[in-house]
Amino acid sequence: MDADRQHVPGLNPGELVDPQFVELAVEVFSMLADPTRVKIVLALRGGELPVNTIAVAVDKAPASVSQHLAKLRLARIVATRQDGTRVFYRLANEHAGQLVTDAVHQAEHALGQPRHHQTTTDPA
Repeated sequence: MDADRQHVPGLNPGELVDPQFVELAVEVFSMLADPTRVKIVLALRGGELPVNTIAVAVDKAPASVSQHLAKLRLARIVATRQDGTRVFYRLANEHAGQLVTDAVHQAEHALGQPRHHQTTTDPA
């Protein structure tokens, strides 16, 4: 029913979002409402990594990182590839990485320090 759908700015005019997608979006935000999970997503923006490398990148124990990765996998935010006995993790698609990047940029704005807008100049 269209009365249940919400218009979302940025979508085509008149395009409405199904309520189930709104609910799932809330679940994604809930899943990412953890500093370790945000750090994991940031670490995986560069490509797939094994648990131990992710653990070093986020400064957490591998067992803890494995638990967070399991939750992210169930939420379909990360995917895996097995190579022998090693499991490599990657972002399931580009959207989670972009969402976290945008959240970090929003945080920079909230603090009045939007580093992503700064340009570096080469002192020549």
